[in-house]
Amino acid sequence: MKVVTAAEMREIDRATIEAFGIPGLVLMERAGLSVAAQVRELAPGKGIICLCGTGNNGGDGLVAARILHNEGFPVRAMILSEGRALSPDCGTQYRIACAMGVPVEFREQISDPEILSAGLIVDAVFGTGLTRPVSAGLSRIFEQVNSSPAPVISVDIPSGISSDTGKVMGAAIEAQKTVTFGLPKRGHLLWPGAEYRGRLFVKDIGFPRSLLTSESLSLAMAEPGTLSVAIRKRQKHSHKGDYGHILIVAGSPGKTGAALMAARACLRAGAGLVTLGVPQSLIETFQNRVLEEMIIPRPDDDKGMISREALEDILGFCNSRADILAIGPGLGVSEDTGELLKGLITESWIPLVIDADGLNAIENPALLSGARAPVILTPHPGEMARLMQKTEDRAQSTEEIREGIEKERIGTARAFSEKTGAYLVLKGVPTITSGPSGKAVINTSGNPGMATAGSGDVLTGVISGLLGQGLSPMEAAVTGVWLHGHAGDLAAAEKGEQSLIASDIIAFLPKSIASLMKAGDDFDTPKGLVIP
Repeated sequence: MKVVTAAEMREIDRATIEAFGIPGLVLMERAGLSVAAQVRELAPGKGIICLCGTGNNGGDGLVAARILHNEGFPVRAMILSEGRALSPDCGTQYRIACAMGVPVEFREQISDPEILSAGLIVDAVFGTGLTRPVSAGLSRIFEQVNSSPAPVISVDIPSGISSDTGKVMGAAIEAQKTVTFGLPKRGHLLWPGAEYRGRLFVKDIGFPRSLLTSESLSLAMAEPGTLSVAIRKRQKHSHKGDYGHILIVAGSPGKTGAALMAARACLRAGAGLVTLGVPQSLIETFQNRVLEEMIIPRPDDDKGMISREALEDILGFCNSRADILAIGPGLGVSEDTGELLKGLITESWIPLVIDADGLNAIENPALLSGARAPVILTPHPGEMARLMQKTEDRAQSTEEIREGIEKERIGTARAFSEKTGAYLVLKGVPTITSGPSGKAVINTSGNPGMATAGSGDVLTGVISGLLGQGLSPMEAAVTGVWLHGHAGDLAAAEKGEQSLIASDIIAFLPKSIASLMKAGDDFDTPKGLVIP
């Protein structure tokens, strides 16, 4: 499913009304019906307060108030405004609501007892067009709403949240549910906005499907229905060679576990064969711990890290036996690993997945644009900051660059992919996957318990395993990120977030993959989608 900015959503609205001839009032009516349905499900025992703005978001709220009033619910609508200037459609809904007997007042402030007496609050103050900080008067009202024990349902997006960045514009309402229309907005999925929206309901109110699926919308959201097609059922006559042979170059003294976790996750993701290329001096350590994985020793330096002399051996193995090359988990960083990465990026003919110390060993990211095969990078923000500092002549510290990354995760990922030609998995909250074409995907799975040692090594294995089964780089990255996060969610549900460790994610990968394979095709439509 696509994810839109406020400007993109305005264009969808405009085209729906002007090009397709669907009146704005019809869209507003259907939006209000969707909100009323969510209120009805909660069946509040006490009165309902609909807080409305003066724009079309307020009009949606007035429709919901009128419908609920007509069904016998005790409803009051309050239009929060110093004047009485309403948008044309909101004005129409105001007049209809008054004619239907809905109690509607223009208010600049609300008393605490009024808020505390509500059984449910509908927030229809601001929609996706908010671009300025919330006024002091409205900030006070938002604080009152957030202090109320009544559940809150926000219309389109919680008031006070930027729909483009997820930023709190001075103050914002915290909702238990948010009902949005047509498509999710960026602010629903980016932090901190994602913490304010509660459960997100994406409702179809009649926008033409061609507008909602347009290729001009370059940001999407990972969700099961669209990803399920990537996990293909196995043919009865197939064999292990059909599912990819992955070479994972990894490991150094004190970091053997990273290599092993990547290899085991790769197998659990469905890879047919996995070979670990490890330092010669550690071969016995690895040999005593592997079962399904194969091991080959590679030349190492005097510190136990794989040396530059291993380059020809690795390239030879790739040319003759491997389908995918992954490098980085527990690799260690040295001058030799830097030379090794340089050679692999420029000379490997098979797709390359680079993570962890492999990322830190890249001396010049500009080399990525000369890669012979697709390259997938999986940095966390700290690693991304170091890569960007090497890419551009920056006077900023890596910490300053990292802060900029967190403020603009989508733009950062896109710009890097477009500049280098690499596929990028920018890990974090949320993880963003981008490709050289400018397309990007926001991940929707995962939890804080996954912030644990080895989680990234598991992700490297999952993506590499999917890539080996014939998925495109973008498919493998997006699907791998979602499966990894979903397996973490399943593990957290059983073990708790505090006790979650990386090997738990591996253990739950089979259930995650099975659930994805069962996902229905109807998930790729905007009708009835719910995002926890």
